[in-house]
Amino acid sequence: MREITYADALREAMCEEMRKDGRIVLMGEDVGIYGGAFGVSRGMFEEFGPERVRDTPISELGITGCAVGAAMTGLLPIVEIMFSDFITLAMEQLINQGAKNRFQFGGQGSVPMVLRAPGGSGTGAAEQHSQSPEAWVCNIPGLKVVIPSTPYDAKGLLKSSIYDPNPVVFLEQKLLYRTKGPVPEPGEDYSVPLGKAELKRPGRDLTVITYGRMVPRCLKVAEDMAAAGGIDTEVVDVRTLVPLDKDTLIASVKKTGKCLVVYEAPQTGGYGGEIAAVIADSDAFFYLDAPVRRLGGLDVPIPYNPHLEAQVVPTEEKITAAINSLL
Repeated sequence: MREITYADALREAMCEEMRKDGRIVLMGEDVGIYGGAFGVSRGMFEEFGPERVRDTPISELGITGCAVGAAMTGLLPIVEIMFSDFITLAMEQLINQGAKNRFQFGGQGSVPMVLRAPGGSGTGAAEQHSQSPEAWVCNIPGLKVVIPSTPYDAKGLLKSSIYDPNPVVFLEQKLLYRTKGPVPEPGEDYSVPLGKAELKRPGRDLTVITYGRMVPRCLKVAEDMAAAGGIDTEVVDVRTLVPLDKDTLIASVKKTGKCLVVYEAPQTGGYGGEIAAVIADSDAFFYLDAPVRRLGGLDVPIPYNPHLEAQVVPTEEKITAAINSLL
């Protein structure tokens, strides 16, 4: 199978569906002629034109409100928010309007829109452009939340998100954009369903549950520890935070008897706490040989200094230490 980048996979997903369905439009700041802040929409303006790839004013509230209205009246809008931190500016339309509409009108309407946003640290973009806001939006009934970790998942999950009748917040970790992975040829149409986790690495000694950028980091630790000392770590990629595939997570923990939840966002109030509670509230609790442990980011804003920035989130060394502690 060919290998392409995470960014290319996202572009392919949008282009392939836009060629098939004229209702799909992309809108955001610099998504047109410039090709997006991270180059994800490069070339789309030239193919689809200014009506379907729309450069917008610098107003996240306005962009998102426009998308909510467009979705309610028959379009399938994809919004790109330049940095996930700026979701704060769009919260009124996303949360008070888009997320509530289907419930408010008894299912008579729907808001099939996707809000794409690059998030996370690691690029030296400092405290206002490096946050991981998934826990904010996971707390809002009516929103679905997706965080792919591979090019294959990025393309397949975005295709599913475009046609979902609910608003989907699609978070893309910035350091993953240039990573490569196997993706089927454009003619081989596929999608990845929302609400289904994936076992990325089978193991017997301990389960690591994670998502986004932390998936390749945890996989690297698992392979290194297996080679060094024979510790066999199972790695589960959540992929879709809402809806959460509880069955896959619980089954893995019941098999291994130990669970570490790894996530980049600050540990306090982070989504890893929800995952830990799901395990503790299930029959997997009776299979545990140790308490479920979280390993999240430090409870500080993201620093600009690269050495400090690297230590704010779970590093390979911290993940290794947490696994050894549980064992």
